[in-house]
Amino acid sequence: MCRVLLLTGLLPFLVAAEFAAGSVAELSLAQLEDRVEEIDARLEPLASYSLRTGVGSVGFRSGIHDRAATEEWIQIDLEEAVAIDHVVLVPAIWRDTKTGFRADGFPLEFRIIAGTEAEEDGTVVAAFGREDRLLPRIAPLVVPCTGTVARWIRVEATVLSPRAWDGRFGLQLSEIFVFRGRENVALNRPVDTWTGDASEGGARDKRFLVDGFIPYLMDAARGEQSVAFLSGLDVDAPPTLTIDLGSNQPVDRLHLHAVDISDTIPQAEPADFAMPHHLVVEGAQQPDFSDAFELVEYRRESPYDTGPIVMLRFPETECRFVRLVALAPYERNDPARNSSLIGFAEVEIFGRGRNLARGKPFATNFPLDRPRRGLTALTDGRNLYGDILPIRDWLIELAARHDLEAERPIVHAELGRRYARQKANLVRLGWLAALLAVGIVVTALIARLLQMRQVARIRERLAADLHDELGTNMHTIGLLSDLAQEARDAPAELEVLHWRIRSETERSGIAVRHCANMLGANGLYTNLVNDMHRAVRRIMARLDHEMRIEGEEHLSQLKPRTQFDLLLFYKECLVNISRHSDATEFMTDLWATERDLSLTVSDNGTGMTDSPEYQIPPSLQRRARLFSARVRAGKSPDGGTQIELNLRTRRWGVRK
Repeated sequence: MCRVLLLTGLLPFLVAAEFAAGSVAELSLAQLEDRVEEIDARLEPLASYSLRTGVGSVGFRSGIHDRAATEEWIQIDLEEAVAIDHVVLVPAIWRDTKTGFRADGFPLEFRIIAGTEAEEDGTVVAAFGREDRLLPRIAPLVVPCTGTVARWIRVEATVLSPRAWDGRFGLQLSEIFVFRGRENVALNRPVDTWTGDASEGGARDKRFLVDGFIPYLMDAARGEQSVAFLSGLDVDAPPTLTIDLGSNQPVDRLHLHAVDISDTIPQAEPADFAMPHHLVVEGAQQPDFSDAFELVEYRRESPYDTGPIVMLRFPETECRFVRLVALAPYERNDPARNSSLIGFAEVEIFGRGRNLARGKPFATNFPLDRPRRGLTALTDGRNLYGDILPIRDWLIELAARHDLEAERPIVHAELGRRYARQKANLVRLGWLAALLAVGIVVTALIARLLQMRQVARIRERLAADLHDELGTNMHTIGLLSDLAQEARDAPAELEVLHWRIRSETERSGIAVRHCANMLGANGLYTNLVNDMHRAVRRIMARLDHEMRIEGEEHLSQLKPRTQFDLLLFYKECLVNISRHSDATEFMTDLWATERDLSLTVSDNGTGMTDSPEYQIPPSLQRRARLFSARVRAGKSPDGGTQIELNLRTRRWGVRK
């Protein structure tokens, strides 16, 4: 795990590289969507990767090893103890035939050590391992180390990565920056390595680790582009460019931005196009340079001594005027055009971290031959891609872009998984909704069928109740009327019969008024056993009768509806005996337990018909069905008819 102190207060673009891998699973869908929008918003103003082409220095390559777990180190002597705040490692970049551009030989495990004395072991500023997932990358690695004082900086690798072309292991870097504020204090400082000078060619050398040349073009991705200053030379004396800083000021650094080469493939001009091969930079406090003194000298001795930005540092010196003297201008091998050229995209003169030349006018000692490429381009703060950034800020933005672009596909992948899961859930919800709709329809149909069935049962019960109750009453009234006819010569008996007819008529009226619920008719039903005796007296007045009851205490536990149905069933039996049997006597047996109930009614009448259709009267079958009882019919021991009804009282008829 990286043990680097995070930078605070410099740029909001720095992102923890391990954020996405460890925390996206903990974010909600809305947070993931917000994170993608945030990444896109933060990427938009960041500098972009624009890689150099052409010939230039590659950096440093160590000795080559057969094992990854091999120690290599690079140490930069800053020559004095200075307070530093950033160390930046720029990878060497390889164009892979399968994966495109990638870092080549960037270490897998390493630490950065800073020391204040030449012989001391130093202090670990930061350490990285495989778990930090620094690769793959082409961006610089920015390591904040605010508050660190160092005289030397060492990059100590313990596990190397394979180089691209043969898979063997080595340490390769393009550049190492050590920043104090915006000043690179490692520029052109002495470099030592564990393997000494392991250069394999002119483009690789340990001195190229601190020459300021890196594999990127400054593409700030913002600001308007500016066409570089360029002019042919038509002067006998050495051509000069002179700037007035406005007042005496301390200067200590010069950045010369090369003319931007067109993006044709291949390029139409070499990388050092229009850059003088020998340049002396002078300072003065007098405009005629009568007191001139040399600030720094630049010589291009090979193609590796130039690049997109030539960075020159020198001891801090106070001056007002600065003059660039091209002792050996650029010579073009084209006789059809001007052979001598000079040009720069920008000239930056720094004093204590500030560009003092920005917006100041330059003057020349030669005529300009390209009006569109004027002198104002030298100090407008822009190049062909847009704004020119401070080197440290530019590298930080490139590192931030790498972190954000590495995080974005992880967030997108998690979003894709969430969307897929959401889609699957929506499909499931769709099926569930369909099933629910079908269930609702089926439920509605079942409810309708049940309702229709219930209506039918209500109608059936209503018809049965009216038939059994009113039929019994009508039969009783008819029977009493016959008896009254026979007793017309016996006034006392006739009066009783008339009273009973009147009583049955009133009872029928009550039954009609309460036909929907006869249980609610006061006075009609009181107690099952008493009601059964009363029914016998009303319907079977002249027949001999015997009633035997067992388990009367269990009868009182029956539901009122069950008692009512049982009574009507019994009354229908009595009516059938009275109407059809010609019996002189009958017997009733009723017994009940906690679980069962049995009612048997038998007579000594003419018996059952031989036709099976009339074995059980339909009225009795209907009544038995209404309260889920079983009924049987057969011959009684006396030769008449016997009706037997059985009921499971625990399941259906017991009060809850």
